[in-house]
Amino acid sequence: MTPALRWQSRPGRALDAEQLGRLASLSLKLEVETYPKPGLVSHVDNGAHRDMDAVLLCRSATALMPFFSELAAAGAEGAGMNRLRAIGVAAERAMLAATDGVNTHRGAIFGLGLLCAAAGYRNAVGIRKSLGRLVRERWGDDILSGPVSLRSHGAVAGRRYGAGGARAEAADGFPSVYDIALPALHAARELAPHDEEAVRTQTCMRLIAEVTDTNLLHRGGADGLRFAQKSAAGFLAAGGIGSPDWRRRAADIHNAFIARNLSPGGSADLLAMALFVDRLEI
Repeated sequence: MTPALRWQSRPGRALDAEQLGRLASLSLKLEVETYPKPGLVSHVDNGAHRDMDAVLLCRSATALMPFFSELAAAGAEGAGMNRLRAIGVAAERAMLAATDGVNTHRGAIFGLGLLCAAAGYRNAVGIRKSLGRLVRERWGDDILSGPVSLRSHGAVAGRRYGAGGARAEAADGFPSVYDIALPALHAARELAPHDEEAVRTQTCMRLIAEVTDTNLLHRGGADGLRFAQKSAAGFLAAGGIGSPDWRRRAADIHNAFIARNLSPGGSADLLAMALFVDRLEI
């Protein structure tokens, strides 16, 4: 890992809006700097994607940094969902401009953006609540009642298979982050205290095993989702990153996902969100 992608020492005070934006962008880049990670783009290969690579994803994450900061500042000012949504739309335009039209981080703009806004609000008000709880309490109703992108892959898969997707996840305070990813992250550090990349792989596998990822439903239908969940669960049941040959087994699963054109993009977004939250709430 390059020095620029290492965490700095844990801050002893709340981060300001600019720092929160940098942290959100870094969280996205750390997700990219994770291999093996089934079907997903990494610094090693493009996974099941033909239209993006690690350089493009990192360029996108850099372009989004000021918008994450703007969302944090808006949250500190008590902004409602309409304002947050407008900043998110501008962020999406900047992403598409930076990537020549490739949707690299639309889901992350939504999820990480709300967490940035919650972090800004929490810093301004000085309360001790989790970021997920603040998102649920402040914007949950508006998230569910707001406009829906009927053509998005997640929305189409959600309607077809009855999956809640990113909107339901956010409105409920990101339970997949707090109940699945963060416990997995902390447990993985016990297994590999000196290998954060391995920790991220283990956390990603746990998310794939337990989350109804609408990206997997879009690419592979219900059979693809079951295959992905069973593969990740099998990796974990065999010891995960605590097994001596874990890298080979994880790479085999990665290649199997590629062969089936499966990419758990929702789990990748949740991993980045967990890294962001973990940094602020431990």
